[in-house]
Amino acid sequence: MAQEIEIEFKNLLTKEEYMQLIQQFSIKDTAFSVQENHYFDTPGFHLKEKQSALRVRQKDGSFTLTLKTPITDGLLETNQRLSSGQAEELLKHDIFPDGEVKDFLLNLGASVSSLHHFGSLTTKRAELEYRGGLLVFDESSYFDKVDYELEYEVKDFKEGEKIFFDFLKEQGIPIRETENKIKRFYREKVRQES
Repeated sequence: MAQEIEIEFKNLLTKEEYMQLIQQFSIKDTAFSVQENHYFDTPGFHLKEKQSALRVRQKDGSFTLTLKTPITDGLLETNQRLSSGQAEELLKHDIFPDGEVKDFLLNLGASVSSLHHFGSLTTKRAELEYRGGLLVFDESSYFDKVDYELEYEVKDFKEGEKIFFDFLKEQGIPIRETENKIKRFYREKVRQES
């Protein structure tokens, strides 16, 4: 099973803060890649209730199905590569592929047949090695909203936390409570539908 532990810190940025960091780190347009996240849950938000998230990420012509579940100091990611045919069946017809993610979902008690595609979020992303971790600069678009986010992906929680919050302080960027992308996506989806 392809699993990894994700430890990351994140902070929403204003467009001005984002542009300032892009300029400061001399990040060129060619450094950015575009990825699309397609989110899934049951109509009753079974996964959300379990602090979990399910997505298909489409990037550079490949598709990865990822289930994120909470663990101490991070998230456990269960990943499964999909063929373009499997991705299309899931995205257009809610036909869930067999494999590690399905097995893990069943262990969570999720009704796989109830899962359906809720929508998509597109992210323009650049990554930069920084003090033993990875700084990630994201511009995300979903519905009629655009937001800017800085993430710091690390292997060690305590060390990464200190480096990230010191970085924000050095840059004069206020610490903002930042939900993950799927929570922001769902909040906006509910707002759009009301």
